[in-house]
Amino acid sequence: MALLNDSERDFATAVSHLAYVNPFLPERIEWERRAIGEEHVPFGGVWHAGVDPGGPNPNEVRIAARSEALAEGLRERLAGGTRASAEELELYQDLALYLLYYRYNAQLYEAVVVGERGRKPDLGFFADFAADCERFLAPAAGRLRPRFDPAHLFACCFQVRRAFHSIFSSIIGGSMPAARLRAQIWQSIFTHDLRRYQRSLYLRLGDVTTLVTGPSGTGKELVARAIALSRYIPFDPATRSFGERPDESFFPFNLSALSPTLIESELFGHRRGAFTGAIAERAGWFEVCPPLGTVFLDEIGEVDVAIQVKLLRVLETRTFQRLGDTRDLRFRGKVVAATHRDLADEMEAGRFREDLYYRLCSDRIETPSLAERLRDSPQEISDLVLFLAQRQVGEEPAAELAREVVAWIDRRLGRDYPWPGNVRELAQCVSNVLIRREYLPAARVAASDPRRALVEEILAARLSAEEVLGRYCTLVYAETGSYQETARRLGLDRRTVKTRVDPELLARLQGRRS
Repeated sequence: MALLNDSERDFATAVSHLAYVNPFLPERIEWERRAIGEEHVPFGGVWHAGVDPGGPNPNEVRIAARSEALAEGLRERLAGGTRASAEELELYQDLALYLLYYRYNAQLYEAVVVGERGRKPDLGFFADFAADCERFLAPAAGRLRPRFDPAHLFACCFQVRRAFHSIFSSIIGGSMPAARLRAQIWQSIFTHDLRRYQRSLYLRLGDVTTLVTGPSGTGKELVARAIALSRYIPFDPATRSFGERPDESFFPFNLSALSPTLIESELFGHRRGAFTGAIAERAGWFEVCPPLGTVFLDEIGEVDVAIQVKLLRVLETRTFQRLGDTRDLRFRGKVVAATHRDLADEMEAGRFREDLYYRLCSDRIETPSLAERLRDSPQEISDLVLFLAQRQVGEEPAAELAREVVAWIDRRLGRDYPWPGNVRELAQCVSNVLIRREYLPAARVAASDPRRALVEEILAARLSAEEVLGRYCTLVYAETGSYQETARRLGLDRRTVKTRVDPELLARLQGRRS
C-alpha cells in the first residue's frame, strides 16, 4: 500500500511547490489553484502593500487546514509502519514544513514587527515549534536526509517571514514591473532554489555582491535595505534569541556626497594623523559591519578610480587597511552597490574599472522607472500616492490628501505625464500639493527657457528622432539667422533645414534671446 493516494499526491505536490515558490510571482496563485481546485477564489493578484482585501488570504487558510489534516494522517501511517518511497517522503516533508511555517506565521510576524520597533521579541514559542518539528519530521527522519535541526529551521522560517515583510512593505504597487522587482529581491536573498538555500547556502550568500541599477529616484536604497534586513541570522535555542538585530545591520553610504579622502576614511577608517584633521583613530564601516551586516555603496559609478582599486581588493580578498596603517583588517559582511549610470559606457570611457564591475555584478537587480510601471498598471499611481501621503501626514489624513493629489495630477498633468524624476518626483508632487495645492514639474519650469526645455526633453527620452531634428534645426537657425549657415553646420541640405524650422519655437527662441 502506497503512502499517498492519487488525490493526496496531487495536493501534496502542489503544496510542495508552494513551500518553495517565489511568493511575489503569479505562479504562486497557480499552485494555490492547483492545490484546492474549485475552492480557489480570486484574491488580490500579486502581493503588494497597496492591496487591502480585508482579511487573510482564504486560499491559504483552506490550504493550511487541508495540509494539517493530511500531515496528521500521513504521520500516523508512517508511525504505523506504512512503507513509503523517497518521493513520497519528500512530499510529506515539504507538507510538514509548509504546515509548520503557517502554524507559527502570526507569531513570527509579531516577532518581526517587535524587532523592527527596536525591542526584543518574545521567542518563547520556539519550544512549541521544536516539539512540532519532532512530531511531524521525526517519522521521516531515519529514512530521508538531511535531518532538519529545529533551531536552524526556526531561523529559516523567521528569515522567510522577515524577508516577505521587508519586500512587501518596501516595494509598493501591483504592476508587473513592481512584482518582478519584488521577485528579484526575493531571489537575491534566497536564490531561485529556496530548498538548496536552506540546506547549504544560507551562510554563503554574504560573499556575493549585489549590484542595483536603474534610473534615479526608483528606490535602489529601498532594495538594498530589504536585502540587508532579510539576511539569515542563526537562532540560539539556549538563550532563545538571535545573535544579531537586523535593524542594526544596514550601513548605507552615498559615494557621491564626499571627497575621496573622506570616502576612504568613512569606509576604511584611519589612524591618527593620517591626513589633516585626523585627530583620533577611527574605525570605518567595513570594520564595524558585523558578519551578518550589509554595507550599501550608493552611486558607485561616481567613485574615484583610486578608490575603485581599494574596493576591488575588499571584494576579492575581503581585506582592507585603515588610512595611514599597514595592518590588514577583514571585512565580514555583505556589499550591495547601486548606480544610475550605465557602467558599460563608464568602462568604455575609462572611468570605471572592468575588473571591479565583474566583481560587483555577481547578482544584479534593475529597478523599473515609474513610467514603465504606470504603463503596465495606470492605477498604481493611486497606491503610490497613498503610500507617500502616509509618510507625509500619517495614516488618518493620508486618504484625503491622496485623493487631492491624484485629482490634481489628472487635472493638471494627465496620466500620460512621464515622471522623469520617478518616485522621488512623485513624492515631491505629494509634498507640493500638500503645502501649495499645486506642483510645477522641472520640465514645466524649464519651458520658459526653450533651450533648457529641449535638453530636458532629450534627457527624458520624450522626443522622436524627427522631433529632435526639427527642434535642433530651429535652435541653430535662431542663432545663425541663415538657412545656408544652418545647413552647413548641420551637414544638411538647405531645403531640408527650411522645412524643419518650427515657426512657433523660433519665435520663442528669438524672444528669449532678445
